Amino acid sequence: MWPPNAAVPLIGMGGMRLSTDRDRDEARAIGVLHAAFDAGVTFLDTADAYCWDEHDAGHNERLIARALATWTGDRARIRVATKGGLTRPHGEWVADGRAHHLVAACEASRRALGVERIDLYQLHAPDPRTPLSTSVRALASLKRDGVIEHIGLCNVNVGQIEEARRITEIAAVQVELSVWHDDNFLSGVAEYCVTNGIRLIAHRPLGGPQRSRRTLSDPVLINVAARHGVTPFDVALAWLRDLSDVIVPIPGPTRVETASSLARPHTIHLTDEDRAVLDERFPAGQLLRRSPASVKRSPWQQAGEVVLIMGLPGAGKSTAARTFVEQGYARLNRDDEGGSLRDLLPALDRLIDSGTSRIVLDNTYVSRKSRAWLIQSAAKRGLPVRCVWLSTSVEDAQVNATWRMVEKFGRLLGPEEMRQTVKHDVSAFGPAVQFRYQRELEPPHPSEGFSRIETIPFERRRDASFTNRAVIVWCDGILNQAPVARPFYPSTSSGCPELVEGQSRDREILRRYAADGWRVLGLGWQPGIADETVTPEQVETGYAQMQEQVGVAMDILYCPHGGGPPVC
Repeated sequence: MWPPNAAVPLIGMGGMRLSTDRDRDEARAIGVLHAAFDAGVTFLDTADAYCWDEHDAGHNERLIARALATWTGDRARIRVATKGGLTRPHGEWVADGRAHHLVAACEASRRALGVERIDLYQLHAPDPRTPLSTSVRALASLKRDGVIEHIGLCNVNVGQIEEARRITEIAAVQVELSVWHDDNFLSGVAEYCVTNGIRLIAHRPLGGPQRSRRTLSDPVLINVAARHGVTPFDVALAWLRDLSDVIVPIPGPTRVETASSLARPHTIHLTDEDRAVLDERFPAGQLLRRSPASVKRSPWQQAGEVVLIMGLPGAGKSTAARTFVEQGYARLNRDDEGGSLRDLLPALDRLIDSGTSRIVLDNTYVSRKSRAWLIQSAAKRGLPVRCVWLSTSVEDAQVNATWRMVEKFGRLLGPEEMRQTVKHDVSAFGPAVQFRYQRELEPPHPSEGFSRIETIPFERRRDASFTNRAVIVWCDGILNQAPVARPFYPSTSSGCPELVEGQSRDREILRRYAADGWRVLGLGWQPGIADETVTPEQVETGYAQMQEQVGVAMDILYCPHGGGPPVC
């Protein structure tokens, strides 16, 4: 575990606000850093993006280098970790995980820190425009070249950590953890790092400046602090450290008085009584103290279970749930109960209390975080959770969703209709919903505590009532070559492969299909309607002329929307 063979305990501090606050002052900031060093801080976290804007990049790294150079203590005991992969154009935060950017950023950080080799270099955030593997391979190359000693990741999920570990060794993971922020407990990131011995760096360990008043007024933190003669802030940090020695909080003080107390939480030894009241107040921490498998089942519950059906919207979860209901399972669904996924837990408890021991849930539990409370709640009641994972592609899910829409409404709804209808009918979602879930989906993992995971590949059943045949034609491919009057600009396309060698062949192919009883269905895209360079009437006229020229009647649908993510 990083750092290997550490001779001194790791007491952390984050330097961000010393460089990002608008009222920053260099002399005051160096005083804060010196106070932290004097208090016993041995680990500093910085980044090239801790600055005001792109013209100020590396400010925090240079500040830390100056503070270390002017401090009279033993600089060898202080480790500095930095990050790359975020840029600050006009003060914004924009990810850039391209390999050439990371290589250049790392070299700039090395110069700013004044070191030959960076001890721990972290990817600041995954770049949605760059494959994570590309970014990680760039860091692995820097490690091979001796520019960095160890590699870390920030703001990632379990799947991304596993992907990175297949490429290179990951020494540390940095995410937000605090008594007020439990996402990375629920997502499994904290448990994964503890289980695999990966250093877990907790940024915003007090919840940020806006949570200060809440921390100071929390009765549980106040009572535990009083027993130890410390502050509620100290207890909040001590609670994090007590969960696992893998965790290192990095609070970010901006005052000398606060920096001078950074080592105090390390002197607090929580008692079993302290842990009990803190874990009851902040239950996500229990995910690190125990696992669902350790909870004993009551005899009457041995035959019971909770079944969690997972899959994209349109994957067939409702259909699968009906099968379980027919077998005697009670169904819980947020669409029926209202509220959030977490709000289903009281309903789950009520069902179990009433003697129901077989329950099925079929909402889209897209993340580990959304599933964690369900698994823990069922485990406390002695019920295992079986995951039924509908491994349906987004393309098949789209077909299912559109077919369901046609069955329910008699046609496909337009974008605005979907936006209005989905407010009272969740089945009327648009395509963006499925693409978003596909991006955010974290597949089920055995480490979550499932009793078992059943993966069911999608299989489309043939409907005996479907007896007609159709050929689908890309109409704009014909229009791009047909000598018809075109009062509008058809979209450019290479067209259907069979329809690009001449209009006479086009006509013969389509007529043969029609003569054999096939329906001819046409598709098109006319973005000119969206930017008002063409009217729908002109488009309809063009498609009518095309059908007359080809000599085959078609049922034509076309998209009138501009470029970008699909909305219809």
